[in-house]
Amino acid sequence: MTDSKYFTTTKKGEIFELKAELNSDKKEKKKEAVKKVIASMTVGKDVSALFPDVVNCMQTDNLELKKLVYLYLMNYAKSQPDMAIMAVNTFVKDCEDPNPLIRALAVRTMGCIRVDKITEYLCEPLRKCLKDEDPYVRKTAAVCVAKLHDINAQLVEDQGFLDTLKDLISDSNPMVVANAVAALSEIAESHPSSNLLDLNPQSINKLLTALNECTEWGQIFILDCLANYTPKDDREAQSICERVTPRLSHANSAVVLSAVKVLMKFMEMLSKDLDYYGTLLKKLAPPLVTLLSAEPELQYVALRNINLIVQKRPEILKHEMKVFFVKYNDPIYVKLEKLDIMIRLASQANIAQVLAELKEYATEVDVDFVRKAVRAIGRCAIKVEQSAERCVSTLLDLIQTKVNYVVQEAIVVIKDIFRKYPNKYESVIATLCENLDSLDEPEARAAMIWIVGEYAERIDNADELLESFLEGFHDESTQVQLQLLTAIVKLFLKKPTETQELVQQVLSLATQDSDNPDLRDRGYIYWRLLSTDPVAAKEVVLAEKPLISEETDLIEPTLLDELICYIGTLASVYHKPPSAFVEGGRGVVHKSLPPRTASSESAESPETAPTGAPPGEQPDVIPAQGDLLGDLLNLDLGPPVSGPPLATSSVQMGAVDLLGGGLDSLIGGTNFVAPPTAAVPANLGAPIGSGLSDLFDLTSGVGTLSGSYVAPKAVWLPAMKAKGLEISGTFTRQVGSISMDLQLTNKALQVMTDFAIQFNRNSFGLAPAAPLQVHAPLSPNQTVEISLPLSTVGSVMKMEPLNNLQVAVKNNIDVFYFSTLYPLHILFVEDGKMDRQMFLATWKDIPNENEAQFQIRDCPLNAEAASSKLQSSNIFTVAKRNVEGQDMLYQSLKLTNGIWVLAELRIQPGNPSCTLSLKCRAPEVSQHVYQAYETILKN
Repeated sequence: MTDSKYFTTTKKGEIFELKAELNSDKKEKKKEAVKKVIASMTVGKDVSALFPDVVNCMQTDNLELKKLVYLYLMNYAKSQPDMAIMAVNTFVKDCEDPNPLIRALAVRTMGCIRVDKITEYLCEPLRKCLKDEDPYVRKTAAVCVAKLHDINAQLVEDQGFLDTLKDLISDSNPMVVANAVAALSEIAESHPSSNLLDLNPQSINKLLTALNECTEWGQIFILDCLANYTPKDDREAQSICERVTPRLSHANSAVVLSAVKVLMKFMEMLSKDLDYYGTLLKKLAPPLVTLLSAEPELQYVALRNINLIVQKRPEILKHEMKVFFVKYNDPIYVKLEKLDIMIRLASQANIAQVLAELKEYATEVDVDFVRKAVRAIGRCAIKVEQSAERCVSTLLDLIQTKVNYVVQEAIVVIKDIFRKYPNKYESVIATLCENLDSLDEPEARAAMIWIVGEYAERIDNADELLESFLEGFHDESTQVQLQLLTAIVKLFLKKPTETQELVQQVLSLATQDSDNPDLRDRGYIYWRLLSTDPVAAKEVVLAEKPLISEETDLIEPTLLDELICYIGTLASVYHKPPSAFVEGGRGVVHKSLPPRTASSESAESPETAPTGAPPGEQPDVIPAQGDLLGDLLNLDLGPPVSGPPLATSSVQMGAVDLLGGGLDSLIGGTNFVAPPTAAVPANLGAPIGSGLSDLFDLTSGVGTLSGSYVAPKAVWLPAMKAKGLEISGTFTRQVGSISMDLQLTNKALQVMTDFAIQFNRNSFGLAPAAPLQVHAPLSPNQTVEISLPLSTVGSVMKMEPLNNLQVAVKNNIDVFYFSTLYPLHILFVEDGKMDRQMFLATWKDIPNENEAQFQIRDCPLNAEAASSKLQSSNIFTVAKRNVEGQDMLYQSLKLTNGIWVLAELRIQPGNPSCTLSLKCRAPEVSQHVYQAYETILKN
């Protein structure tokens, strides 16, 4: 009879019966009783009252009974710590039992009893077991050290268990080695700074020897440990690769992926000219292909990892396109992932096969899959120029099927093809126009409108087509409304005589009848452009558009390098570093690929080419120079109409007035909605002068909570230009929040009330995070100080100069405009410290032409003082060294929009000038970062 009978009884008074049975003299009765206790415990009954009776049963030779008692003990020791101490003697005895299974069982249970009182009693038995003659006991004891470290780290270190654990790496038994490595890795993860796994060529050799003989999970622990090692040169890297390669043919997919991780990491150190490099590439393909014959869930994990591998080294799988062809019975998540990899592997050699396959997919029944397949055809056209014509004709065939969602996706991708290959395939526009009525999705409607506006001169009835969209203007989504506005303005500039009524109609719909601020702003800008300078309007709206890039969804290179180090883990499935989803940051260590060695490139000089791809082929993932803050191409907004406003000049109403008109109605009257005030301390918006100002004088910068430099207040808006209102101010950053500290002075003869403030779109999305609160009316000759919290989630538009901020302030008298330049260091965030490996890899990765050099004169600080001064403004020193008497500080900072800037500051003791070299993927910020350095160091 099976043990299920123990789970069926639910009598009352059972505890007393069990108590009697547990104290019975008969062994069989005792065993039955313990089984009943365990069954009750398993279904959630509280049987802790039987603790002393169950513990008495520990004195037995019967292994099965001992296991059951230990199971009970693990469960209830935490709630009954005083009783659990009774069991200590038995543990000590069991650790010296002649049967190794009992010794191991005692050690394993000791590690699972998480009671502080007991831990110190367990040290002696554990020490004996770590040196036990039986490998089974030693391997169990090794894991017990990691468990004990989790309960009381100090105790483990004091007792010298970590050194014993390190000695076990040299053990003769491979399973003991594997468990020692696993335990040390676990402990090292919770203490990233401690150098526990001090790997050297000798210990690596021992690990590689154990690798061939231990169990599959043991192999994974050893391979993961190897992946954290950095070989001293390419010969050692090659030797390790040769000994790891046989693991690629293992039956367990986790072992295969761990081996792939080690090889991908060490390949970074091998020269591409080596014969072995080519051999290794060929050996990596078959195991990855084999993973795709597993069950769907494993296939998905394999595909997510392959996606990373293909981005890093497409040459590994370039001949294996067929295995990524979709099978009819694949689940949708596998199909979509395969499709993604097919596009990444598409090249001139296999494009015919890929297109035939994609055309087939476009006739499937699964709507999501079909949509992605149609998009894939468009991506192929953009990626492989020679195939563009075939792709376009395939898309036209699909449009002829008249299947609604197929037609809509096809139109969206044809828009991108027009952007990539201008003046090539415009003959298909007529076919697209035939399907205008069937479009009901915003993205497809917006794409079609863009095509009609862009090629209005080739479409005879362009005005009628756009007019048909205009009829339901208010029911359209914002995306469609914005495209329609731009398209009609383009049409007007190309055919002014026929479309004057149409453009007036759309401009009034956008500005007067709409409450969407983006739409209104764009409407007002077009209206002003057309009314003041039609020639300038033509230059702005019909400007030459840059071509779009091939791969828009590549992972950023430094992140890709980090993810390659996490192949076979959750990070490789999410395509996010562990720090993004592991709470509390425990055990999260930033990893990066090893630098290339001297035989291929010098690892020392930061001037080397980016790792991975040759210099000429590095994919442009981060927006390029002319495109700093996201793709503003579709906005058709050129540079600001006039020259850059001066730092403190007031912008006259009649001049450029970018905000005018629209802003009056935005701020005045009922339409003005204050931004949400969440996440901003209530007192920050209040005028200073309350009790808070005594503690932290938020305006002067003396008492700011972090020591970030605050510039003295400057007059931004003189009273003579603002009907008596004078505004002075400065910007501060403290504890991660930015504020604009304003001083409003009333120099007029009347009282001022109803204050409100608004910013124009700017390069970093600065916007007020709360309304401008002036609690009492501002009487003549009165001054009030206000700290206005700012956020960086507003609308973005690249300004000239980059740190220009255009502000509108409204009161009961009028709306006033001024512009000011904010210091860039208010945007330096607190988590801007990069680790050394990442710093070196990123420095190499950024092209040399992005490096800028500046001289900072009259700055007599030494390296220590400069470093601490800069750190208080969130410029962090990553490393420091002395070269030929010069102090070199390597520093990193991060802007609120995620752009990293790397710096090298050279200070010559005794010389008042220092040299600053800056490297950044968006070089236009360098000049402003230099100004921030100069400001911070000199004040």
